[in-house]
Amino acid sequence: MSVSDWAGSGIGWERELTALKGRLCSVFRRSEARASCGAFIDGLLSGIERKTGWLLAEQAGLERPWRMQALLGRSHWDCEMMRAVVFDYVIEALGDRSGVLVVDDTGFLKKGQHSVGVARQYSGTAGRIENCQVGVFAAYASRFGQALIDRRLYLPEAWAKDEARRRAAHIPEDVAFATKPAIARAMLADALDRGVPCAWVLADAAYGGDYQTRRMLEERRQPYVLAIRSNHTLRMLTDQGLLQTDPKEMAEELAAEAWQALPAGEGAKGLRLYDWARIALPYVVDEGFARYVLIRRSRSDPHALSFYLVFAPADATLVELAGAAGLRWTIEECFQRAKDDLGLDHCEARSWHGWHRHMTLVMAAAAFLAKLGADLRRSALGKPNETSPKSAIAA
Repeated sequence: MSVSDWAGSGIGWERELTALKGRLCSVFRRSEARASCGAFIDGLLSGIERKTGWLLAEQAGLERPWRMQALLGRSHWDCEMMRAVVFDYVIEALGDRSGVLVVDDTGFLKKGQHSVGVARQYSGTAGRIENCQVGVFAAYASRFGQALIDRRLYLPEAWAKDEARRRAAHIPEDVAFATKPAIARAMLADALDRGVPCAWVLADAAYGGDYQTRRMLEERRQPYVLAIRSNHTLRMLTDQGLLQTDPKEMAEELAAEAWQALPAGEGAKGLRLYDWARIALPYVVDEGFARYVLIRRSRSDPHALSFYLVFAPADATLVELAGAAGLRWTIEECFQRAKDDLGLDHCEARSWHGWHRHMTLVMAAAAFLAKLGADLRRSALGKPNETSPKSAIAA
């Protein structure tokens, strides 16, 4: 195997990109819009620092930004159709029976009050309440890589009830206020309805604490590992009657031998090692399934605990549960790459359709990079190990 085989320099970048553009541009009727879409994708993948209309136009050799801005604004095309193209492209590239679906939200800091959905609200990106937009996203991850597959702007209730602002931002009439868990639940249902190969659904506590999401997944017999807060109320019927407790209290009662050291994915410094334990919950479930509280403990700080509710096949091991829980970070990696390299947070559009178009185009660019990475991994996995040359041993 040559260096180019495993380093990736031999990948047919232009060929793959041309193929993706052909699929994306199928949503456009006019050749001008198809050309603008191709130039927009090229700009996102370029090294320009800001992916704004002016800079994307300059990168494309245009004197004015109107074509790039029109792509997000006044031109007629269905970004939901393009999102479906991106969805299929990702699953074709990364699909695997051991893959996972992950949902989470991310914030986009904004100035002013006119961009659709902007409000003083909590941003996980900033870690505090800021003037921002919040988007809810779904990602797919497997041993071949990870990529975003769905997105929707969270519309605060004040926006949803303000008819003047709705008209100004071109918010469709059928878009009503929905909580972030409700948005995520709809995304998950759509992905599962489309037959995505999915071993686990993963989410943080903002979504794991939502009973309706858990019930929807259980009705589909879809395993999940969903984070919950330490004070999440758990009620169960025992021999002594109805018991009410929480994950933190249950963790405090565990014996020392209940914990097992296991890695939870790979970090910047190698495998991240934690102590893990699980507690079976005495709830009625479908045959062949079980429910647990899963607990992760820092090895350097025993008081640093994370908790999860689990719905899993009855034969799932603690190793499998820990491995699944550790994959929630994959959507964070998707956000980081899309923001740092592709301009996910550089959206200038103020309208509902403009926001979703920008996010979809960035997701397409990110999917292209994920496809290249997946092809490289498959190539490496398909190569038989070669025997190292024998070296002379000094006497």
